[in-house]
Amino acid sequence: MKGKSVCVWFEVCPLKRFYEQGKLDKKWIENYCLGNYLKCIRKKMEEEGAEHPGNMLPDGTIDENLK
Repeated sequence: MKGKSVCVWFEVCPLKRFYEQGKLDKKWIENYCLGNYLKCIRKKMEEEGAEHPGNMLPDGTIDENLK
């Protein structure tokens, strides 16, 4: 993903771990974490100090399969 900006939360975000474990499709990482992370609901909630579940996707949906 050279040349793309990376979300400041990427290294500690559970989505990175889920992706590395093969549980999360690459499109989520490309479209949000390494892409337009400003539209990521998780990032917004994190910066507001709002609680959110680890299995919440960047668009705000909850994926019950992610654990």
